[in-house]
Amino acid sequence: MAKEPIYKISFFNQGKVYEIYAKHVFQSDLWGFLEVEEFVFGERSQMIVDPSEEKLKNEFTGVKRSFIPVQAVVRIDEVEKEGACKITEASAGNISNFPFQSMASVKPAKE
Repeated sequence: MAKEPIYKISFFNQGKVYEIYAKHVFQSDLWGFLEVEEFVFGERSQMIVDPSEEKLKNEFTGVKRSFIPVQAVVRIDEVEKEGACKITEASAGNISNFPFQSMASVKPAKE
């Protein structure tokens, strides 16, 4: 039987880059969103606890499915096994937000 793939998803959230692992990633029925299901977190086999991974575990505890805006996605990779989930500061290096106009800045047309 073929092993179920695991995906590493990197995306922007509130000025930080989140890196999570999940078993299912697909385009959502909600226009402009990516749907992520069955999050995978590394097993704690060590005495050392990574605070950013713990923060992500707590943030996604009880979450069945997450909808991530497509413009926030940096990269999606299919990997052999999960790694450490992490949150890092978004720097001005090789990663930048996809330019888009928010709906708040769009003025309604005058009739």
